[in-house]
Formats: sequence, C-alpha cells, structure tokens
Amino acid sequence: MTAGKALKVALLGCGVVGSDVVRLLHEHRDDLAQRIGVPLELAGVAVRRPQRQRDLPLDPSLLTDDAAGLAARADIDIVIEVIGGIEPARTLLLSALNRGASVVTANKALLAEDGATLYDAARRSGADLYCEASVGGAIPLLRPLRESLAGDRVNRVIGIVNGTTNYILSRMDEIGAGFEDALEEAQSLGYAEADPSADVDGFDAAAKAAILAGLAFHTRVTAADVYREGITDVTASDVASAREMGGVVKLLAIAERAPDRDGRESIGVRVHPAMIPRSHPLASVGDAYNAVFVEADAAGQLMFYGRGAGGAPTASAVLGDLVAVARNRLTGARGMGDSAYADLRIRSMGETLTRYHVSLDVADKAGVLANVALAFAKHDVSIQTVRQEGHGDDATLELVTHVAPDAALSATVAELRDLDSVRAVASVLRVEGGER
Repeated sequence: MTAGKALKVALLGCGVVGSDVVRLLHEHRDDLAQRIGVPLELAGVAVRRPQRQRDLPLDPSLLTDDAAGLAARADIDIVIEVIGGIEPARTLLLSALNRGASVVTANKALLAEDGATLYDAARRSGADLYCEASVGGAIPLLRPLRESLAGDRVNRVIGIVNGTTNYILSRMDEIGAGFEDALEEAQSLGYAEADPSADVDGFDAAAKAAILAGLAFHTRVTAADVYREGITDVTASDVASAREMGGVVKLLAIAERAPDRDGRESIGVRVHPAMIPRSHPLASVGDAYNAVFVEADAAGQLMFYGRGAGGAPTASAVLGDLVAVARNRLTGARGMGDSAYADLRIRSMGETLTRYHVSLDVADKAGVLANVALAFAKHDVSIQTVRQEGHGDDATLELVTHVAPDAALSATVAELRDLDSVRAVASVLRVEGGER
C-alpha cells in the first residue's frame, strides 16, 4: 500500500455503539493516524433511516441504507459491524471477508452461534476478524486470552459478564429489594432494556461464555453448548440467605477443563446464578460492572475488571481492534484467528461437578433430618453443613453439599420434594468459590 494513503472504513450500524465509534474516530483522528501510520477515512455508514437527523461529526452523504452494497465495495479496507443479531450481519460480514476486507465486530450473538463460518472465511481470504468488543466492553479480555496467555494452559474462566443482571443482584443484596423492583430500577437507569429477557434469562452471558471458552480451551464452542439459567427465579430470600452465610449471589459464566472418568480432558461451560463467599474477588464487583477471573498453570490467577457495556466502553474496544487490523493491512500481516486444535469434548451439565445450597421448609419433629440425610446419601451426595431454625411446628433446614455431579444433586432435590416431611424446597442455589 502506498505510504500515506488512507485506509477506508465502513461502519455497519450507527446506534449507541456506532455513534460513539463515529465520535471517537473524529476526535482521535490525528492520534489514530500516528499510531497506525496512515489516516483512517470513514467511507460509509449503513443505517436504516439515512434521512434521520444525527448530532454527529459526520457528512450526511456518507449515510446509506444499502448495507449490502457498502460491505461489498471493493475500495473498503475494513468493515466495522455493530448491528448485532444473526442476520443480516452474518451475510454482510461474509461478503466483506470473502473479498478480503478485514472485519471488526462487537456481535457476540453471531460469534457464539456461527463464529466458525466467519473465521473460516477470514482464513481463506487472508483477512482479519477481530472481536474484542463482543465480550466485556472496554475490558481487554479476548486478546490476553488469545495472545498474552498463548504460551500457558488456562484451566478455568469464571466471571460476571452481564452488567444488567449484576446491577439487579447487587441492588437485591444491598437494599433487600425483590427481583421485580430491582429490575424496574435498572430499567429506569437505562441498564436494562424494556424487554430484558436477553439479559435476565442468561442469553447474553451464555453467548459470551461460549466465546471465552473457545478462546481459553482451543475448542469451538457455540451458545447451544452452554448450560443456561437466568436470574428471574432468584428471590430476596435467596439473597438474604446467602448474606447470612457470608456469601453473595451473582450470575456467573463458568468455563473449566477437567479429566473425564477415562482420564481424557473435557470442558464444561455454564451460566447460572451462584452463591460465592464475600471473600472471593468477584463478590465485590457491584453495580453494572463486569469482571472475569482466569486461572492458568503458569500465570496463576488473573482478574480483568471494568465497565462491560455501554456505547463509549464498547466503542473503545472497537477502535482498539481497528488500530490492530489497520496496522496488519499496512504490513501485510494477519492477526491470530480462532484456534480449535484441541477439539475437546463438551460435558453436559449433569456431569459437571458443583455444590448446592438447599433451603427446606420442614415439619419440626424427630426424624426429619434423618430422612433428609438419607435422600442425600441415596444419591451419593455428602452434606458439608446443616443449619436449622425452628418456627413453632415448622422449621427451616439449610444445607450445603460437598462437590458432586450436578445430575446427582438435581436428583436429590427432586427426591426431597417428594418427602412427606418436606413441606417445600424453598430455595436451590449452586455454590462456587469454595471447595472443588
């Protein structure tokens, strides 16, 4: 490429994130040119309504509703995609990659569903596909996993990767709010959408968990491989019970490797609410912040923390990727693609070793605890701690198990529900951060 010739950039989408990308490109254009070696030229912006007034440092003539035409333009060097969703984003990015344009995307849903197709297209054409903004907003996370820890062996990744649910659970812990009240507050502050299902039902976190697991364990993982539970069933009583036990409830994304019974390695990837001790580094992560805890053989324990969403933080990550792919195009280099050489088996949730905290409403009479203990023993689940509180003829039993396969723990809870002496299984929460 001729020295000094600008690299042409197309932007697909100009919503919250896209608008901040435009602003940062304008505000930092001189610095970006110095860092890259040539200027960046924003050559087109695809939007649904080009005629809409926008308070942006942007020539209105660059706006177009022909996203397909923009992605396919032969003179575009780099395509940034912040539309989200599966289609038309997948078709647009494949069009760009197949003609050799580099791609920067924040699209976690697409990467978690069909990232393999995109990476294969990038590999065939010799283009770059960068996606730091897809997980954790501005937090440098994917590149450390992909590059900084490339010489190490990552064993476990556990984190809070959804700011909306973390805000809700934090408020439930701080002021004793119920789920609905905390959700309403999150919506009023703009932390939660009018339809919050992608967040509160765990879909957003599951997509991010799939991306993290794929990078950490060199295995292709899709969102369908991730066990998923949201936070809609977490009650104020659950949160209060965790507090009394010195813990806090968080929605966790967990990816870990472990040997199978035959000694071969496999991985488990899951998203669900869990009780963690307040001494755990993730316990203090409040508000809408994200944090990811990585455990590796040589590096030991690492933690990445920051704002995991929002226009400016996500745009910051987009521009970081933009600088990297622009430098690569100037030098003729290519960044690292996906790595799936390990191709490890993905365990079911039933095989995964975990612990349960179970709260039972029972009759306060002799023999109840023995019957409950027998149900645990029947499924080869060992009880670590028991706490009982009496309320007249009623009592509450709170039990925490030792580590056991999730299938055995789930079967135990099902049997407890059928015991005559158990009036209700009031709460079931997995426990993380203690014994493994």
